[in-house]
Amino acid sequence: MKLGDGVEAAIHCTALLAGLEGDAVLPGAALAEYHGVSPTYLVKHLKALVGAGLLQSVPGPAGGYRLACLPEKITLLDIVLAVEGSKPAFRCGEIRQRGPGAPDASAFVRPCGIASAMLRAEAAWRNALSTTTLADIVADFQATGDPRSVARGCAYLEANQRRQPQP
Repeated sequence: MKLGDGVEAAIHCTALLAGLEGDAVLPGAALAEYHGVSPTYLVKHLKALVGAGLLQSVPGPAGGYRLACLPEKITLLDIVLAVEGSKPAFRCGEIRQRGPGAPDASAFVRPCGIASAMLRAEAAWRNALSTTTLADIVADFQATGDPRSVARGCAYLEANQRRQPQP
């Protein structure tokens, strides 16, 4: 199975946004620049994350994106489903029932063994992703990431975050 590149971008963006302070936001263009991806490509995925309730979008010239909830509440599965959708990766087309000499449907009362195996595997990877939170990813990066990379992220956030005016 291959997940789209948008999943990687979405996870990296949410991880970076987890470092924002208070009600600050980071513009989509800044997220795209930091990750070296096209802004139009990235905005599509950011909108999907907003639609899933994982990010908030703040409009206006001082606007941008921030997490909609705590990093402890966002799982990798939440992000994958927001970007890729909830349909199973494997979709059985029942090709066993096609072709010359294939018996009628009454010969296929049991579920396809291949489909069953594939769906079990998908359930296993979805379960693994559902037990890993964004907070886990950030903590691991802070603990094991190269200090230069950690410092780069912190400096970029400090330089590019937009603090929202207080009422």
